[in-house]
Amino acid sequence: MSTAFTKCFDPNGTQFGIPTFPWRFAPDGYATRRQLRDRGLRPGGQPVAAQVMRRHRGRKAGVQVAYLYRIDLALPVRPMTSRKWGALALAMLARRTCPQCHLIYSYCIPTSLGVCILCAYPEEQRAA
Repeated sequence: MSTAFTKCFDPNGTQFGIPTFPWRFAPDGYATRRQLRDRGLRPGGQPVAAQVMRRHRGRKAGVQVAYLYRIDLALPVRPMTSRKWGALALAMLARRTCPQCHLIYSYCIPTSLGVCILCAYPEEQRAA
């Protein structure tokens, strides 16, 4: 058994507090949030049941972790209502509207600038 495998294998949860398995070795009955969503489910307020872990050199902690939830305790995804669709449409409209010139663009305004490209760099637009 490799050392990377043994460092990430803690089925009783004595080392990490919750059961920990190596990447791709989680037992059946557990799923990540994304896997639950693909099945039309959500965690539904249940606590994290386990985690999968693998070594990752690019991360500060040196490991990458994905939390697992029990499939049998998961609840169905709540359907979108017309009010939720309307709220989502208004939020997206606000993200596409420049607060300075009030123009609506087909893209979301960059949060790093806070305004559209034309308002952020007006001197470059005059030169062109």
